[in-house]
Amino acid sequence: MAYGLARRELRPKVPLRPGEGDRQHLTSLEGLAALSLDALSSVAYGPEAIVLVLIAAGTGALTSTLPVTLVIAGLLVVLVVSYGQVIAVHPDGGGAYAVAKKDLGARMSLLAAASLVVDYVLTVAVSLAAGAASLASAYPSLAPHLLLICLIGLAVLTAVNLRGVAESARVLMLPTALFIASILGIIVLGMLRSHPLAVVGTAEPVNVTQSLGVLLLLKAFSAGCSALTGVEAIANGVPVFRPPRVKRAQHTELMLGGLLAVMLIGLALLIRRDHVAPRGGVTVLAQLTAGSYGTGWPYVATNLVVTLALGLAANTSFGGLPVLMSLLARDHRLPHLFGLRTERPVYRWGVGALALLAALLLIAVNADTNRILPLFAIGVFIGFTISQIGLVRHWAGERPSGWLRRAVLNGFGAVLTAVALVVLLADKFLAGAWVVVVTVPLLMLLFARIERYYTAVGAELGLGEIPPPVPRTDSLVIVPVGEVSRLTHLALSAARALGQEVVAVAVHADPARARALQDSWDRWDPGIRLDVIDSPHRSLVQPIVAYVRREAKQGRQVAVLIPEVEPRRRRYQILQNQRGTLLAAALRAQTDVVVCTIPYRLSV
Repeated sequence: MAYGLARRELRPKVPLRPGEGDRQHLTSLEGLAALSLDALSSVAYGPEAIVLVLIAAGTGALTSTLPVTLVIAGLLVVLVVSYGQVIAVHPDGGGAYAVAKKDLGARMSLLAAASLVVDYVLTVAVSLAAGAASLASAYPSLAPHLLLICLIGLAVLTAVNLRGVAESARVLMLPTALFIASILGIIVLGMLRSHPLAVVGTAEPVNVTQSLGVLLLLKAFSAGCSALTGVEAIANGVPVFRPPRVKRAQHTELMLGGLLAVMLIGLALLIRRDHVAPRGGVTVLAQLTAGSYGTGWPYVATNLVVTLALGLAANTSFGGLPVLMSLLARDHRLPHLFGLRTERPVYRWGVGALALLAALLLIAVNADTNRILPLFAIGVFIGFTISQIGLVRHWAGERPSGWLRRAVLNGFGAVLTAVALVVLLADKFLAGAWVVVVTVPLLMLLFARIERYYTAVGAELGLGEIPPPVPRTDSLVIVPVGEVSRLTHLALSAARALGQEVVAVAVHADPARARALQDSWDRWDPGIRLDVIDSPHRSLVQPIVAYVRREAKQGRQVAVLIPEVEPRRRRYQILQNQRGTLLAAALRAQTDVVVCTIPYRLSV
């Protein structure tokens, strides 16, 4: 018999709480729903961004939509392969931040972290604002309430993610499937039809302001690259997958890349074939929807599905940013509380911080998508470029089999993303991109200052050093009391177990009450000295603080044990005396003694 091994059916089964166990992590399909909807839903505005740039050279320039989209799809392939490598090299998540920290040094890792934080917050704001605008397009009466709609959607997403990422993934499974089916249906039916089934929107005059040249094509390429935002989220959130995490995350990245490429190229083919130009009151995607489905209920349903997908795309940030913030906290670049996980498991402080920052941004721009879009995609392209350069350094340093091929691929991707970044900054700087240019260095400075603080604290605490032997010292436990009661008995009993000497201290302004307490103490005779302090000004806290200071100067280890009454129901808490809480706060602020509390739990 093998001792210590019980048959499986005889082992005690402890029920798991919500969020515990591998079932609360993500499968590949759940990961696609939880972490990829941002990238997939970008087909609602990526192709339109290309068309809006090219139309400046006339409707004839719209034939360049397909070549530009093919170049973007080629960059997408490079990014998907690259982030598959990032997942394998950095299975703890972090994406561009993890790559930069390992291969490019501290300063570049701070730049990567700051850009990713900005991108995640903007993703939430843009997705919710675009979703609210789409909903208002279908129901014009909602137009004055866009901000309220965004904040309600943000509150719902926050509540769902506080329940756990697996629960949020299951909530997103159906909307993601409907969105993918709707877009693929537009492409397939559109290809089968020889001409659009219906035309929606009002025609607008085309004002030719530029010629079709390299600069305009570069602008169209950089604008269309907004469809690539969100590709990095899977690499940032590897820890939320079920084991084997690396393989599941890589499979999810490949599924995302394949679906996104098919959607972008399919929509570009329809735009080119049907000569789709911007029209008033509708989006380019809505025109393609009407061309494939007509203007009946499928058209309305598809627009509602797109609206829902845009709103829920914000969930990608809730899956990625809390993990990134936990890594920053582990590296002492954010407060350590961002690394705390609850039993669900959820980084609740990260979820809360993301919700707060997104809400402030939405309020600042009044949920206006056009005011956020100039800021969008710049942060993520900084991350793209850093991760590509970092992988080139990684392959050059490690030199595994086939390293040169991988380094060339990542170097080519770095050039493409850097070009897109420069064009975006130059084109959108005055339109609002300057905010990102200012915010990113400020975040880098914040991370660096926090890291410097933790380093100084660690040096002062002697972390990593062997401390001297612990000396033996006399100890004194001081117990503030008010009357002889069961509460006093509980506190003194506990105090005797904590220290060599125990003294009870009472403060009274009325001499008669002080004599009555002393008489009761003498009759009880607990074997512990009682010191009564006269307080003519009816102050309780400062006399005890002064008493504790005087005792602490004698070189003994002093502890103060404060008894507190705790009602069974929280609503009665305000009815109890709060002097114990005030005394504890004053002692911690004005002395270096040990401050303890002991609860007496009431049955009422």
